[in-house]
Amino acid sequence: MSDKALPESLTLEQFESAVAELREILGQDRVYTDDINELRAYRDVYATTKDELHMPSAAIAPESVEEIQKILAVARKYVVPLWTISTGKNFAYGGPAPRKAGYVVLDLKRMNRIIEVNEKYGYAVVEPGVSYFDLYNYLQAKKSKLWIDPAAPGWGSVLGNLTEHGAGYTPYGDHFLMNCGMQVVLADGSVVETGMGSASTSNTAHLHKYGHGPAVEGLFTQSNFGIVTKIGIWLMPEPPGYRPYMVTFPKEEDLYQITEVVAPLRLNMLIPNAATTVGLIWDACQRVTKKQYYLGKGPAPPSALKKIAEDLNIGMWNFYGALYGPPPLMDNNWKILEEAFRSIPGAKFYFEGDRPDDPAWKYRAQLMQGIPNMAEFSIMNWVGSGAHIDFAPRSPATGEDAMKQFTTIRDRAHEYGFDYIGEFLVGWRELLDVFMLVFDRTDDEERQRAHECFGKLIEDHAKLGYGEYRAHLDFMDQIAATYSWNDGALWKMHHRIKDALDPQGVLSPGKMGIWPESLRK
Repeated sequence: MSDKALPESLTLEQFESAVAELREILGQDRVYTDDINELRAYRDVYATTKDELHMPSAAIAPESVEEIQKILAVARKYVVPLWTISTGKNFAYGGPAPRKAGYVVLDLKRMNRIIEVNEKYGYAVVEPGVSYFDLYNYLQAKKSKLWIDPAAPGWGSVLGNLTEHGAGYTPYGDHFLMNCGMQVVLADGSVVETGMGSASTSNTAHLHKYGHGPAVEGLFTQSNFGIVTKIGIWLMPEPPGYRPYMVTFPKEEDLYQITEVVAPLRLNMLIPNAATTVGLIWDACQRVTKKQYYLGKGPAPPSALKKIAEDLNIGMWNFYGALYGPPPLMDNNWKILEEAFRSIPGAKFYFEGDRPDDPAWKYRAQLMQGIPNMAEFSIMNWVGSGAHIDFAPRSPATGEDAMKQFTTIRDRAHEYGFDYIGEFLVGWRELLDVFMLVFDRTDDEERQRAHECFGKLIEDHAKLGYGEYRAHLDFMDQIAATYSWNDGALWKMHHRIKDALDPQGVLSPGKMGIWPESLRK
């Protein structure tokens, strides 16, 4: 490794001294510096930019809070920037790669204990390295009657997804909302328990969120103010009944009425889980590739999309939902839902057993039942050597806003030669559009186009008043700049908090556009 890969404030000699001290703390087998055999795993295989822009100088894997405290002492001594990850599986938003070259990845994958599962009160307490698969398998082995709420890729970290404001598909799908209790290590090595957990004799740390005084958990989500080492998360008791359903719609313009129908049903909890309207290609990728229907350049034409819909018996939009509870309650609720959906011409209904050979149905039905899987990665097969970055703006949950988002993204994607692959989710009161920008990672020119397209989408949506709720590593500063009300007052406050809690800027400098004073431009 050359000193050109290091931050300007850190010499190669200083870095090597820091690594030597880290080896004393962790041992040889948990400090990684070999660029070919060890550090390659910490690069984003889906990056639209060059590897050297996201090349860590080392990676380290502690197993305890005590080791993290000792690591932080070394980081402060040499001013080594640490980039914290839980499992490094966040490939929709930049993967495990650090924000800039020269960082040391603080990999918490070995901190993978399921500390507690409380069957009576319905919660779990986990460390960062616990994946959805881990927690699900643990509950299954214990014959637990609790459900998890997994994000679509089951290999992701429960803690990591929650702290990045991730979501799932059961009624417990708002993951940060289900957080209760958090342990954080600050840059100076202090360990903080939040909420009721801060009371020395507390027995309600994971039962009541707020405790006494300001609730601070949110400060440690999507930020670089501390290292979250433990969370409590509420789990859903297994309901007495579960019925997934799918409704297909034949026209692109149906999105308007679907959203108008779904939003009040979601608000009134007749649809209790993530109300998801999925575009045709997203579902089709589970069974077919683009080349089977279109060999030309650019986005697949309407004729190809129509043929795919006919062959796979799916719509231009496909709505997935589920009923939960006693059968009489589900029966009554379905009468209301069916009447509402039938108001949209061409709606077709499917239930358990109607689509036995449809993998898209299977993985959606599993997610809404709290069963993690990896099926969504089939979308990468659409273009062969596929890669993706996800654009995820939020808007009001109206038909007008849904169509505005869809047409804006579709037209911009087509301009740059990409297909629209997206889904819309109605949350509590807002609409989330997840656009998966899929490109060929082996084609440098296509990667560059994808990068430019993504930047344009940020500009487009800022003008429309739609803010993106997560940020890809390469676009964190650009997205942060769109939150500009009152001369960027919110980000100025973020910077002040950063300067107070981490004045040397050793914790993930630049994450979400939050920089220490020494690195601010």
